[in-house]
Amino acid sequence: MSPAPRIAVTGLGVLCSVGDGVTEFAESLRAGRSGLSAPGPTPASGPAPTPGPAFTASLRDFALDRSLDALPQLPAALRDLALRTARRSPLPVQAAVTVALQAWGQAGLHEAAEARERTGVVVAGSNLTERYTENSRARAAPNPAYLPARYALHHQDTDHVATLSRVLGITGEGFTVGGASASGNVGLVNGARMLAVGAADVCLVVGALSDLSELQTRGFLTLGAMAVAGAGDEDDPAERPAAPFDIRHRGFHPGQGAACLVLETEDSALRRGAAVLGRLAGHAIALDGNHLAAPSADGEARAMRGALAAAGLAPREVAYVSAHGTGSPLGDATETAALRDVFGAAGGGPWVNATKGLTGHCLAAAGVVEAVAVMLQIQGGFVHPNPGLDKPADSGCRFSGTAAAPAGIAFALSNGFGFGGINTSVALAHPDA
Repeated sequence: MSPAPRIAVTGLGVLCSVGDGVTEFAESLRAGRSGLSAPGPTPASGPAPTPGPAFTASLRDFALDRSLDALPQLPAALRDLALRTARRSPLPVQAAVTVALQAWGQAGLHEAAEARERTGVVVAGSNLTERYTENSRARAAPNPAYLPARYALHHQDTDHVATLSRVLGITGEGFTVGGASASGNVGLVNGARMLAVGAADVCLVVGALSDLSELQTRGFLTLGAMAVAGAGDEDDPAERPAAPFDIRHRGFHPGQGAACLVLETEDSALRRGAAVLGRLAGHAIALDGNHLAAPSADGEARAMRGALAAAGLAPREVAYVSAHGTGSPLGDATETAALRDVFGAAGGGPWVNATKGLTGHCLAAAGVVEAVAVMLQIQGGFVHPNPGLDKPADSGCRFSGTAAAPAGIAFALSNGFGFGGINTSVALAHPDA
């Protein structure tokens, strides 16, 4: 049996509250710039509204045409095709096209003569169009004729795959995968496996934007997973968001985001002369045998150990862990217990931070957004700050502080954990490691 191919990362794309593209996102990471903001004031009269999210991190004035205009390296014909194809698509699909084209351009695939049947696409996420469905139902209620003509296409998650295939001419394998908040990492794992078995030479992994409906938002609030507005007390008025792992944490803050990694066999990258930005060195998925929103330190530790084993790494070789870190008191405590299990309780372990403190929780896209953040920190030689982490609820981890810290990162782990006991971890590496 021939050895598994080494998996290179040759392109990155990201769209979130603190960055449209990798350059702006990298600057925000280094500065510790948060996209979280409090909701607007409640009405002064009328019935009291049901409390909503405490803070959100929404996209800033996104427009598909402006984002595409910011990619001058793309051929005009490709830009025009993307705009024609996705102009009337729901927001999550437009975001997917944007980040895919960012990564496609950085990887030089717009100039490549590689066979499109050897290129695949994996879209990470499920239940991605509930807001579109909710809005379409309201629009069609007075008269069914008001239903958008392409509703039957747009309301399916596979519309992402089809649109990306059309825009980029991809004719290899393509599918969607779900894993709740671990979906992004599940997508990376499946993209790497596609390359490992020889089904493709190049694979785009897109973490899809979750545009939450009112019903989805209410469900997370009712469950107690999302931080609710007005939950502070006299000593903690909750005027600013608490970072994950801080004693003030009360749940996650929702964020809008999408991201893309171009994964490619190193042989393919060498043939094309593509610059290798880093490597996906190992990965693991481990279930808990649990259908509830109850995390398990054992399952999370098994996922991290599995990723290390697949990468051939010892824990001491990991310089940095991008934690799942949602800001849930139980979730944060469980993850810190798992980190101590894997890396020991000594303070000299890997750096730990949580990108959700800046971007909010991007849900289905979180794993891919955070993988992009890890790659940028590996390239830039730093770990981003944890603004709002004033008093760690657990002192057993080496959390980054209020300013970026220099760090030579050869190997890093990026964790993603989802409801129902879906535990994932991916090992990312410097291109020279």
